[in-house]
Amino acid sequence: MSGSQLWDDVDDYFISRLSPDDDALRAALRDSEAAGLPPIGVTAAQGKFLQLLAQVQGARTVLEIGTLAGYSTIWLARALPEDGRLISLEYSAKHAEVAVRNLARAGLDRVAEVRVGPALESLPKLADENPAPFDLVFIDADKANNAHYVEWALRLTRAGSVIVVDNVVRGGRVADAGSTEPDVVGTRSAIDLIANHPRLSGTAIQTVGQKGYDGFAVARVLA
Repeated sequence: MSGSQLWDDVDDYFISRLSPDDDALRAALRDSEAAGLPPIGVTAAQGKFLQLLAQVQGARTVLEIGTLAGYSTIWLARALPEDGRLISLEYSAKHAEVAVRNLARAGLDRVAEVRVGPALESLPKLADENPAPFDLVFIDADKANNAHYVEWALRLTRAGSVIVVDNVVRGGRVADAGSTEPDVVGTRSAIDLIANHPRLSGTAIQTVGQKGYDGFAVARVLA
């Protein structure tokens, strides 16, 4: 048995026991595929991890940068109380349209809102609204801008908030200090920012599974 097949089998086992899907989640994946969206969303195990992280955090407000079809958004929004708030920023109007339908079908459209446009344009507008600090920020958008997204997350959070950056391993390419590829440069910049910023304490974890070899970074805002 190949290594990747073993990873898939283990993921299938854990997901079936610990994070089984339901009609809303299955429909979200089905609609994403039907709309031709890329299969780059989180797995069910990763979605459940995000949900648990939000619950452990006692999150009432969540900011997501990168919506895709809203699959991770559903997991996160389900962690919030009835008066909680999730704002998800999505570059593509096509992706956002699918996500909005998926959230409505899951009964989460009163909690979760999708805003369309480049995140680096949407974030200043959001800041101008002077929202309550977000308890958790999930960053899963274009990797070249990861450091910028972390900087904005810092502006929109408070001491004790958690910031998660997905897909930081880049298939191992993140270790290549000489890489000029935008996704690697952007991800390394985000890791350096987390490492050196006086308001952040963080780490990064490598993962294997249905989405191959990857990983995520998680940081806590200190002050």
